[in-house]
Amino acid sequence: MNIGSAWLLNSTDGNGGQTRLDTRLAPIGTMAPDGPLATHGGVIPGSPEGQFLMAGLYVYGDKAGMSALVAPGRAVVQGGAGAGAYPVYIAEYTSLTFLDGDPGLPRVDLVVVRVYDDPKDNGGTTAAVLEIVQGEYAASPVAPQVPPAALALAEVRVPAGSSAGNGGIDWATAIKDLRRATAAVGGIIPAGGGAYRGSYPGQYRDNGGSLERWNGTEWRPYPEPRAVWQDYTPAWGQATPGAPVPRLGNGSLWGRYIKDGPMVHFQAALTIGSTTDWGGPNRNGNWYLSLPVRPAGPRGLTISFRARTGGDAGGYFYGGAETTTAYHPNGAARNWSTVQASGKPTGVWVDADDPMTPVPGSWYEVWGTYEVAP
Repeated sequence: MNIGSAWLLNSTDGNGGQTRLDTRLAPIGTMAPDGPLATHGGVIPGSPEGQFLMAGLYVYGDKAGMSALVAPGRAVVQGGAGAGAYPVYIAEYTSLTFLDGDPGLPRVDLVVVRVYDDPKDNGGTTAAVLEIVQGEYAASPVAPQVPPAALALAEVRVPAGSSAGNGGIDWATAIKDLRRATAAVGGIIPAGGGAYRGSYPGQYRDNGGSLERWNGTEWRPYPEPRAVWQDYTPAWGQATPGAPVPRLGNGSLWGRYIKDGPMVHFQAALTIGSTTDWGGPNRNGNWYLSLPVRPAGPRGLTISFRARTGGDAGGYFYGGAETTTAYHPNGAARNWSTVQASGKPTGVWVDADDPMTPVPGSWYEVWGTYEVAP
């Protein structure tokens, strides 16, 4: 069996210890950690044309019968406590033959790469091997536990009564791939194989569709879910004590915003309807539309305004960037923004008298950017 390992001296695999070939082929180096003295064992990812996550150590049935092949590849196998990690490789396609099935019950076997290290496990053997761990016969069999100092490659279901003489194992359905990938320390752990907890905050992994970052407790999407636009209905009110409160009637209010970190970008609009009650000429107060998120304060609010109002068919259009803002600090429901109508030398607050008496269909719009309150 052409399997080799680095850092496994006095082995019984015929090499007598680490050879120059072992050094060239084994994935020597610090791999992704799984503790202060432990490594996240796994298969080194990669395929000849880059089409697949892992081509190495793939277990598959070559033809009908009881034998499977294991593809060449490299891996890192974590040993027992204090034993360290063993870099191993398989240099050529290797055949494994499974024991015939029981006449009445199926079983599930486990294919592993396993390292025996006599100075550490007192087992009398020092070698890296490909091994079949035979499962128990049962009506609903399960795979056996992964033995110490071993890396699981595949589960193989062995049907009742299977043998080379009666067709053997149905390789199209019998194999469950258990390989998991590993990477060098600081690298992104590729998708594939069983999930595992992170080793340190700031570690990254690929979940098969996007990146995730370990925060010390759980894997989180990276970057965190991007901000998206959200709808909100602004409050329409007036800021003049004693003035009538405007009533929307069949008019409409519309707003949307996106919160990106400490900043908010927003739009808000008011449309006057035929039953909208805005108080009447010279009786209304200065109007405002509420902001979607409480601002940090009046500084940093940049608000633009435009409006179309008036009684003729074309209406009058007002707008521009030379605006002022008003801010009320008492409570989120009363954080409002109003603007002056551009083009007027002194500037007045927008209301039913300025810039023009509204009619049904008149509209007012504000938009801008501001810093949110902590």
